[in-house]
Amino acid sequence: MAEKQAGVHAGGSLPPIPVKRYFTIGEVGELCGVKPHVLRYWEQEFTQLRPMKRRGNRRYYQHHEVLMIRRIRDLLYDQGFTISGARNKLQELVQIERGRRKVGEEVEARPVDSDAAADAPLEPQDDAGAHEERAAWYATTSMPFVVLDRTQLAQLRSELVEIRELLAATY
Repeated sequence: MAEKQAGVHAGGSLPPIPVKRYFTIGEVGELCGVKPHVLRYWEQEFTQLRPMKRRGNRRYYQHHEVLMIRRIRDLLYDQGFTISGARNKLQELVQIERGRRKVGEEVEARPVDSDAAADAPLEPQDDAGAHEERAAWYATTSMPFVVLDRTQLAQLRSELVEIRELLAATY
């Protein structure tokens, strides 16, 4: 493959995503190693991609859409899925994430003794299949992820609960 894909660094890794609210189609192409015409085509094929359009039909992507494009790119280019296969796989991943969120909401709704919470498992023990499926996906993806220990997860959880309460108070 003599032609270098846009935005892909030596060794095949993608550049880090900068912390900003919106990205142009050119920036997303560089961040994801995909040409803009391919991104426009993917918008037609993947309903999850809905960039905001402004004057002159200029597209502005948000951070979660850049991550989704990287996931689509991984499925198509690295794992060899067809467009319809990638669409189905993304739908499966969405269902897994919804299930995980639902389990998290149910856990959040229960009153918890803070001392017992520190020793409690972070994931339900009977949900080993979903855990294995997520672990398998992380093992096959080229996207980086962070592993946090219990203390970091507990702190992150309390910060998220605080943010949720602040947001709830504004509505």
